[in-house]
Amino acid sequence: MTDQLGKPVRRKEDPALLSGRGRYADDLPVPVGTLHAHVIRSPHAHADIVRIDAEQALAHDGVWAVITGEDVRKLSDPFLAAVKTPVQQWTLAVERVRYVGEPVAVVVADSRYIAEDAAELVTIDYQPRQAVLDPVEACNSAAPLLHPQARTNEISVRDFRYGDPDGAFARADRRIAMTVPFPRLSFTPIECYVVVAQHNAAENSYDVLANFQGPFSMHPVMARALRVPGPKLRLRIPPDSGGSFGIKLSIFPYIVLIALAARIAGRPVKWTEDRIEHLVAASSGPNRVTQIEAAVTKDGRILGLKLDQLEDYGAFLRAPTAASP
Repeated sequence: MTDQLGKPVRRKEDPALLSGRGRYADDLPVPVGTLHAHVIRSPHAHADIVRIDAEQALAHDGVWAVITGEDVRKLSDPFLAAVKTPVQQWTLAVERVRYVGEPVAVVVADSRYIAEDAAELVTIDYQPRQAVLDPVEACNSAAPLLHPQARTNEISVRDFRYGDPDGAFARADRRIAMTVPFPRLSFTPIECYVVVAQHNAAENSYDVLANFQGPFSMHPVMARALRVPGPKLRLRIPPDSGGSFGIKLSIFPYIVLIALAARIAGRPVKWTEDRIEHLVAASSGPNRVTQIEAAVTKDGRILGLKLDQLEDYGAFLRAPTAASP
């Protein structure tokens, strides 16, 4: 390979992509009889789910199922998190919604259009709760709790100390401090989420196609949520992907959701996220508040540093976070 250093390498993937022959998730064929799903999402940032009435939707021609949080609670487990604090995330909201856009129910129908029309016939009653947007305020002991069983909104706290920072600050001629707020950011790949799932009732196994970049990283988490051993969940990805920027790691709740939809409906099910859904409900990078303080001498030498970083990951701490900070 040393004789290739410094020489241009001809790309192999360009001809297919430039001529419109890319093979993305939504381009690939689906099994005969595949149904289509539409996700009903929360309009509230924080509210109790009082009642879900799907009777009219189920009576609509072409509708196979309306799936709620109670259905997924019977057939699956909450996702494994990377912290010991008891914070449960299900693939659909159970009893309470905790962010605008959180999936509350899924309509499964013969076509995407029928599913979207029937979704308007589903009646969901909410009892709104107080919401806190500022992460500093959320850490206040008087703030409303997003997960009452956790008894705090600070669900992962880690402290590190190296050397003798107290001594360094005691010897310092000056202290320089600053607080840096960093806003929440969004990712907008060209291609949104796509999931096609099948359930084999005889083997209680799942076959899922999804445009998931990094499928092995979350495979054990998804299999555990589906209550099956790892080999019972086959996860396939398309040959091409229309971008990610890391956000497609967060497709994993929908992989479990559409797999359960296929199990309940008894047919393969496909879900394609539209751009509005992606902007509203796809996960985003955390907003953070960083407090930095330096102990310095008169001639500009830095003796010690203190840093307190508060990261707001929203309603749920998704694996592998809190490794990220």
